[in-house]
Amino acid sequence: MKRVLTALILIPLVLLLVFFDNLLLITAAAGIVALLAAWEYLALADASGAKTPRIAVLICIAALFACNFERPEYMAPAIGCLGFVLFIVCAFRSPVARVLPDTAYSVFGLLYVGLSLTTIPLLSARENGPSLLLFLFLVVWTGDAVALYTGRAFGKRKLAPSISPNKTWEGSVGSVAGSVLITVVLLLIAEAFGRHGFDWLSYPGPVVRWLGLGVLLNVAAQVGDLIESAMKRGAGVKDSGTLLPGHGGVLDRIDALLLAAPVLWYAVLVQQAL
Repeated sequence: MKRVLTALILIPLVLLLVFFDNLLLITAAAGIVALLAAWEYLALADASGAKTPRIAVLICIAALFACNFERPEYMAPAIGCLGFVLFIVCAFRSPVARVLPDTAYSVFGLLYVGLSLTTIPLLSARENGPSLLLFLFLVVWTGDAVALYTGRAFGKRKLAPSISPNKTWEGSVGSVAGSVLITVVLLLIAEAFGRHGFDWLSYPGPVVRWLGLGVLLNVAAQVGDLIESAMKRGAGVKDSGTLLPGHGGVLDRIDALLLAAPVLWYAVLVQQAL
C-alpha cells in the first residue's frame, strides 16, 4: 500500500511537470533528483570501502546541470574538467592508498547519476519533448509494474540470482510485453489526437521504429535495475535509502531511468542523423 500511495503522489507530479514544459523547471527538478540519488550512491560507495568527497561530488553534479542548461554544447569539456576537479580533491583529501579508488567512485557518480539525468532536460528541449518524456516514463514504469506482477504470478526461472534473486525470466518477458503494450497505446492516443487537430502527443515516423524503441528502452531499464541491485548487494544493503515509502531510496526508484534516459537520447540523435 505504501508503494501504491507513493506512486499515486509522484506520478501526477511528474506528468504535470512534463506537460508544463518549462525547461528551467525540468532542469531544476532533474538536478534535485540527481543530487538526492547521488548522495545515496555515494553512501553505497562508502559502504563498499571508499571515503568519497560527497559535497564536492554534489557541487560538480550541480555545475554539470548548470552547464547543460546554459551551454549544452560545452558538456564534453565540462565533464572532463569536473572529473579532474574530483581527482584533485581526492588526491589532497584521501590517504594515498585510497586516492584512485575514491576518485573512481566519485567520477563514476558524476557520470552514472549526473550525466545520465542531464538527458532528461535535453529530451525536454526537443520539438516533441513532452511526448518523448511521456514515452520514456510510461515505458519504464509500465515495464516495471508488469514485471513485478507477472514475476510473482508466473516466475520460476531466475534471471540473475547472484544479483537479484527475486527477478525471473518470466517477469522480464512480461516487462517487455508491458512496454510494448504501452507503446501501442501511446501511438493510438497520439493518432486519435492528431485526427482531431490536437498536437499534445507526437510520435512521427514508422510504428515499427517506436515499437523497437520501446523494447530497447525496456531492456535498458531492466539492465539499469540490475546494475543498481549489484551495487547494493556489493555494499550489503537492501535499499539505497528510505526517502520514498514502499520504494526505498531515490536511487532505487530511478535506477532504470539512469540507463533508459541516455539510451532514448542517443537513439533520438541517431534517428536525426539518418
